[in-house]
Amino acid sequence: MPRANRRRREPDDGSFDRLLSGWKRTEVRRGVSWTVQPVSASAAQKTYTCPGCGRDVTPGTAHLVAWRADGVLGDAADLAARRHWHTTCWRIG
Repeated sequence: MPRANRRRREPDDGSFDRLLSGWKRTEVRRGVSWTVQPVSASAAQKTYTCPGCGRDVTPGTAHLVAWRADGVLGDAADLAARRHWHTTCWRIG
């Protein structure tokens, strides 16, 4: 029986999705460390209220998600308190 020379698919490690959505990073603002994750327009599926301007971050709008990186209540509490910001509001805030 002849052998089939089919290439095996590489397992999807999500690199492309991470590239589209952006890289998580840590920023320091007013002495507080924040974890900041960009969200691409295609990944933005819900409406959020921007804490910088009080306006809606609508679905399909590229924006940032920020949460404290140095919270004393732990990672779970910090993630629960994350907020979605317009990119411009985060930069000027």
